[in-house]
Amino acid sequence: MFTLERKGLDTIQLNLGYKCNQACSHCHVEAGPSRTEIMTRETMISVLNFIDLTSSKNVDITGGAPELNPHFIFLIRQLTDRGLSISNRCNLTILYELKDKNLPRFFAENQIKIIASLPCFSEKNVDSQRGKGVFSKSIFGLQELNKAGYGLKKQLILDLVYNPNGAFLPPDSDDLVDEYRSALSEYGVQFNELLTLTNMPIKRFKDYLIRTGELDNYISLLRRNFNKSNLSKVMCKKMISIDWQGFVYDCDFNQMLDLPAFGRKKIHISEVSSSSLENSQINVDEHCFGCLAGKGSSCGGALQN
Repeated sequence: MFTLERKGLDTIQLNLGYKCNQACSHCHVEAGPSRTEIMTRETMISVLNFIDLTSSKNVDITGGAPELNPHFIFLIRQLTDRGLSISNRCNLTILYELKDKNLPRFFAENQIKIIASLPCFSEKNVDSQRGKGVFSKSIFGLQELNKAGYGLKKQLILDLVYNPNGAFLPPDSDDLVDEYRSALSEYGVQFNELLTLTNMPIKRFKDYLIRTGELDNYISLLRRNFNKSNLSKVMCKKMISIDWQGFVYDCDFNQMLDLPAFGRKKIHISEVSSSSLENSQINVDEHCFGCLAGKGSSCGGALQN
């Protein structure tokens, strides 16, 4: 095994809850329509108080579908008022479900970076992984984002995320991006970058691996492709993840496995100082090979070109 230490705090990742309008087969959060965990406004204020004491300039918002949190707009406005760079991880279909709210326009007004999950450019593959009708609703979301200027105007970034639909590593994004652009151009869709993410062998994807008898083979695949040079580039070295209750983790994956930062005891963000994060040990386990295999994987895509 290997060890990792945090070397600063560049990004704060917030999980606003596990409620989602989808229940994807690869989801490491096991998010879905029946989940009730939602970050409260009180917890958001604790997070904002912590942010005010740090030099971090980036906030990465995730879920579930973060847009389903009833305090989502409040949080975005608070973060924008602080001049922070905000990324929102959007499953695209939520823009169809909440089309009366015109979220693309709100995102554009606040210059939120959109990281949109679209695991394939094939309707058949997307619907098999995410449910019938998901592809067409995703295209609707992308078209609405384009109408708001995303993927077209310099300050309105729209990146897409690819996840493998099986027990294998993602290909190089350079090998896929032209296919994505060509396929999506048929719908008039434009985007900035394609991010390729490795599926983590936890929660729903782990259940899939167990059902198909692929768990041991997949773990072995990640270990065989371990790339030591990725150790210096993983996001957890400059990031913390905060769950819907306000507890602190080294990353979103550790959050799902209940592996808290600083050891075995959960610590609330209201009890954490930025100085205590410096050079703190990062909780590592078997799943961490997923971020370190091949060209690496992080919330921002591959770690190496």
